[in-house]
Amino acid sequence: MKTIPLREVAHARSGDKTDTSNVGVIAYDPTDYELLREQVTADRVKALYGTLVQGDVTRYELPNIGALNFVLRRALHGGVTVSLALDPHGKTRSSVVLDLPITVPDDYVPPRLR
Repeated sequence: MKTIPLREVAHARSGDKTDTSNVGVIAYDPTDYELLREQVTADRVKALYGTLVQGDVTRYELPNIGALNFVLRRALHGGVTVSLALDPHGKTRSSVVLDLPITVPDDYVPPRLR
């Protein structure tokens, strides 16, 4: 087994509403969805974001499109209109999740190289 960053298997999008951010993780290849489902858990995502997320992280599975959606509560210091944070929007949060390490078989070939 070897460890690779999630960005080798998936891309991500994120957004915001008030003090809640959502991060969608989408497999490049639908056959890799099971890797996401097994390894990209709400607990791992919450740990990865650390103090950026003060509330719960909820995961929603979207197998028909090979994606997971994470809702991160209390993640934007009160939201865009009240936060003094440098980036009060949730738009950039997707880049963080793509650094999450995942484990794949030694012979795994990322979609970009197939």
